[in-house]
Amino acid sequence: MSKAAAPIQTTGRRKTSVASIRLQPGTGAIKVNGRDFTDYFPSLSIQNQILRPLEIANSVHAYDLVVRTVGGGVNGQAGALRLAISRALIEIDEALRAPLKQEGLLTRDPRMKERKKPGQPGARKRFQFSKR
Repeated sequence: MSKAAAPIQTTGRRKTSVASIRLQPGTGAIKVNGRDFTDYFPSLSIQNQILRPLEIANSVHAYDLVVRTVGGGVNGQAGALRLAISRALIEIDEALRAPLKQEGLLTRDPRMKERKKPGQPGARKRFQFSKR
């Protein structure tokens, strides 16, 4: 467990959100962008979604997390954070890969907003066509 003694830094992404975390042994305190975890993510369902990898690893109160997240919305940032936590737990214990993968916690969500094309009002929308 010498790996667990040193802080582990990982990154997770979802859509346009990026979450960088530093995971180290501790009491379970989570700071997100300098604020408390429950203050930054007030929704209980989003909190449970983020803590799911730690629940699978039976280590909810075993590690302290310092998180920096940017881009996207609340759900995107939560998904990015969940992926970063999953990746950090795998660095600590490779045996967690199978249960985390089975839950779908190691899959990155690549969906992003499609860019607007020139000569059109939006990404797919076209200006009205007039034959005459």
